Amino acid sequence: MEKIVLPEINNLHLIDVYIENGGYTAAKKALVQKKDDIIDQVKKSGLRGRGGAAFLTGLKWSFMPKSDDKPKYLCVNGDESEPGSFKDRQIFEFNPHQLIEGTLITCYAIGARTAYIYIRGEYHKWINLMQKALDDAYEKGFVGAKMKEKFSTDFSCEIYIHKGAGAYICGEESSLMNSIEGKRGYPRVKPPFPAQNGLWGNPTTINNVETIANIPAIINKGWEWYSRIGEPKHPGTILFGVSGHVNKPGVYELPSGTLLTDIIYNYAGGIPGNKKILCVIPGGSSMPPLRGDQLEGVKMDAESLKAAGSSIGTGGIMVMDEDTDLLRVLARISKFYFHESCGQCTPCREGTGWMYKILQRLISGQGSTADLDLLISVANNIEGNTVCALGEAAAWPVKFTVERFRDYFETRVNSQTSLPTANKVHSMRNTAFPLSDIIR
Repeated sequence: MEKIVLPEINNLHLIDVYIENGGYTAAKKALVQKKDDIIDQVKKSGLRGRGGAAFLTGLKWSFMPKSDDKPKYLCVNGDESEPGSFKDRQIFEFNPHQLIEGTLITCYAIGARTAYIYIRGEYHKWINLMQKALDDAYEKGFVGAKMKEKFSTDFSCEIYIHKGAGAYICGEESSLMNSIEGKRGYPRVKPPFPAQNGLWGNPTTINNVETIANIPAIINKGWEWYSRIGEPKHPGTILFGVSGHVNKPGVYELPSGTLLTDIIYNYAGGIPGNKKILCVIPGGSSMPPLRGDQLEGVKMDAESLKAAGSSIGTGGIMVMDEDTDLLRVLARISKFYFHESCGQCTPCREGTGWMYKILQRLISGQGSTADLDLLISVANNIEGNTVCALGEAAAWPVKFTVERFRDYFETRVNSQTSLPTANKVHSMRNTAFPLSDIIR
């Protein structure tokens, strides 16, 4: 594993400072190469998407058709609405030109002449910062029609900042495209996939902000260098956003495969009051949680977390100490997904509300241990039965938190006055009463 030592550079968001430190040299290098050669370099680097699915970036690029009979588009997904995720805004604020340069290289490689950087609507500050950086890049000739003169090439590319409307669902790639088109943020049924039928029916590639920001380094330093960083099956550095009960919350850029306990204790300063860890969600609120007593040896990369029973997600590490009211945390997460469901799919539209109401009943002291089984049942009926992954995002926190902390929840429920009793709940479920009567 190659150790990365990054120089500390101040004011890298300023275009002149970025240029002084080698900015836009990767674009100059890339624009004279064959498009397929660039895609091949990204494939060999092993770069995987940083938006949640960890799909191989170069492979995704290769899905774009080679013909030029239709316009092609790139969408850079900066709709950072996942609770616990706040790493993309660091790029918007501190290194926007690396994102712009990566966008130019990506557009050239896939044959796109237009790119949209889609940013979460509530990110007013970061939208303005990103727009200023883009305006400066246009003025210097790195973007737009002046590129042909600046880079001595026939290729030019237009980049637009698109402000989102504040809906979590627009982070889903097909909802994002609908939003750009001026439509309601509804996920599309797939297939067809974006590479065949994306923006306005044309071939489109969607990548996360952090993914695109990795591209200049791969071009400048070579895919071999990049592939040696971190875990071989998930190479590169990852921006880990650490929040919750830690002494130094923040965003830490570390090689993939860094031990989760090292991130929490060596970088984020450990737990206030030296308390024990009850729970850690390793990749944003939608990912399955890990018990605090099962963190030893867990590494932060896609394959290791999959083996541990969770997922890398967006790299948003949410730490909860031993005094955390896990029932209220789960209810808060469920309320979020209930509120953010677009309502297109019945299992998600109805099921998210049912789970939230059941959790509210448990909090009020009127639930029973049978409600824990009911929560898992509802989650199982959402999972895998929706058009997009919001169903899993809503179901997994409930399902896996209840399963993995069953002892905690049973103790919590049994310590309260729980009405109706377990037998009463079961008898109600076997009658003709609608489920809405059961969960109230």
